[in-house]
Amino acid sequence: MNTIHKWSEKMIKKTFAALIATAGLLSAGAALADRPGAGWITIEKAIEVVKTKAGYVEVYEIEADNDGYWKGEGRKADGVVYEFRIDGASGNVLRDQKD
Repeated sequence: MNTIHKWSEKMIKKTFAALIATAGLLSAGAALADRPGAGWITIEKAIEVVKTKAGYVEVYEIEADNDGYWKGEGRKADGVVYEFRIDGASGNVLRDQKD
């Protein structure tokens, strides 16, 4: 009986350690996802670009994408909602189309 108890304790500890390691890896991946890369323009600059170069009057949403650009959506003076992509490094408008 004592041997079974010790075996159970070891299995519980190993399982718990594996769960902790998995949770740590998953949270690290989530923390790294969709963050501006080194050398990117700031989020404020991306909003300025989309307003001045693409004619947006309001930006509803903007976020970094792991493919190297800021993406978001907003409204232009015509009242229509558009989606955009801004190159993270250069600040060039890559996409500007109706949502």
